Amino acid sequence: MLKNSVILILAPVLLFCSCEGKEPAGTEEVGGNKMEIKVTSSAFEEGGMIPSKYTCDGDDISPPLQWDTVPEGTKSVALISDDPDAPVGTWVHWVLFNWPADSKEVTENVPPEKILPNGAKQGITDFHRIGYGGPCPPSGTHRYFFKIYALDKMLDLQAGADKPALLKAMEGHILGQGQLIGKYKRR
Repeated sequence: MLKNSVILILAPVLLFCSCEGKEPAGTEEVGGNKMEIKVTSSAFEEGGMIPSKYTCDGDDISPPLQWDTVPEGTKSVALISDDPDAPVGTWVHWVLFNWPADSKEVTENVPPEKILPNGAKQGITDFHRIGYGGPCPPSGTHRYFFKIYALDKMLDLQAGADKPALLKAMEGHILGQGQLIGKYKRR
């Protein structure tokens, strides 16, 4: 009886300790305190369903994204889109960096080019290609995180870099960040 009581008392403590300090999937942090950036899309609302136009079931083009403001001193913007619900672990759908700091949007249908006309660079995704790769979940409803980072410098990173390389390059240079989450389920 005493053994069962001890287990009942310790179970919540152990559960709390095992979760302490861990970020939910898809919300990894890079750096210290940051200004919150509000990210929106004219194509879908926060937590809403992503239209099939932006998925493998449609035109598979990137959705339009907008953000309210970036902190003073921002020199470039980076974007990572990924799916933490993928059965093989977090699946990277888009890597974009050195986007001009004076812009407050990424327009719909960004071309799959390593270097864009505005000087921004795109990285490689888990689809093993440059540019945006839309939602294409094998089953169920998945969440897709579109994360914006305001950086205090242009990154000295080659086009075609992957998400881990971008995260490493951004360390210590993030002034602000925000995210928009959309969902998608194939029919």
